[in-house]
Amino acid sequence: MKIAIAADHGGVELKDALVKKFSSLGITDLGTHGGESVDYPDYGAALARRVAAGEFDRGILVCGSGIGISIAANKIKGIRAALCHNAYTAEMARRHNDANIIAMGGRVVDEATAIAMTEIFLNTEFEGGRHARRVEKISALE
Repeated sequence: MKIAIAADHGGVELKDALVKKFSSLGITDLGTHGGESVDYPDYGAALARRVAAGEFDRGILVCGSGIGISIAANKIKGIRAALCHNAYTAEMARRHNDANIIAMGGRVVDEATAIAMTEIFLNTEFEGGRHARRVEKISALE
């Protein structure tokens, strides 16, 4: 599985911790790489475009709250970015919504929670069935 990660300045510390934890998976870090203020839509959209194009199978996005970067990513056709706050939301994002990007807030979740959510997100399969019909309806809205 090819995985990309990106963040703005509000999420860079948590992003760096996730990159370190999941380095054995060959995760690709798309930035930012410091605490200088940057615009989250730039990073969210850039990662989302690469996931939508098939360059990456899944993406991880982090900003201060996770809200803005997930909204930006969801503007890209083919993206289902799910803002998650705990293990349950990460699991349901994959199992029921076939999310291809997880978003989280660097100022909202702690490192241990972020690691747990990411592990669940990367290892949970889409359930399909009645959920496939619902995901198709979401795609039709694009």
